[in-house]
Amino acid sequence: MMTVVRSLLFTLLSALLTIPFGILVSLAMIFPMKTRYAIIAAWRKGFMFLCEAVLGIRYQVIGRENIPAEPAVILSKHQSAWETVGLQEIFPPLVFVLKKSLLAIPFFGWGLAAMKMISIDRQAGKDALRQVVDQGRGRLDAGYWVVIFPEGTRVEPGHKRRYKPGGAHLAVQTGAKVVPVAHDAGEIWGKNAFLKSSGLITVSIGPAIDTAGKSEAEINLLVETWIEAEMHRLSPHRYPDTADALAG
Repeated sequence: MMTVVRSLLFTLLSALLTIPFGILVSLAMIFPMKTRYAIIAAWRKGFMFLCEAVLGIRYQVIGRENIPAEPAVILSKHQSAWETVGLQEIFPPLVFVLKKSLLAIPFFGWGLAAMKMISIDRQAGKDALRQVVDQGRGRLDAGYWVVIFPEGTRVEPGHKRRYKPGGAHLAVQTGAKVVPVAHDAGEIWGKNAFLKSSGLITVSIGPAIDTAGKSEAEINLLVETWIEAEMHRLSPHRYPDTADALAG
């Protein structure tokens, strides 16, 4: 019962938080990106406060020392909505690669548009990949990090989908390093779930991958191998073979 009450209260309060900030950041379109990011940072702090104070969700980070000094391409596991905000708390100013349709969502989508997120039409095929490179290069050159979820959608804990090469392609084309990220947010905040449990989310940041001299396929394989191995370590109960090996 408490989980239901907490989840309902969080949904209400987060909506009340998002609406005014969505309007404010949209009106701030005439101001520099630094100003818009300051507004979003205030919203993010409020959102993360609600996560901890209302839902009882905390987080810890492993591998902060692996974050390079220069802007890079972050390839992350995607299990919930939490990491779309949580990663912004952990890394320097960043943008996400997302579906163009999300920009049409009132208030929330307006905020995304104001922050110059990389929006693509997934039905555009090779043109979509070109959009990622063209926009991604501009964001990296401007000092922003780029976050891509290589599996393309939220995936439930213990499962995986094909790692798409878009992020690796962007990194190769721009010469940026790739930072793999694994986390277990889905254990607490399920895919499209209204109910959220309290608990501790672990975000693990892997060693940065230098893309010089590597192909997209090699980079993609390195990312997938590291993330999936780390997921087995973070959530061994989701992988029977791993759990049995640890028990033995």
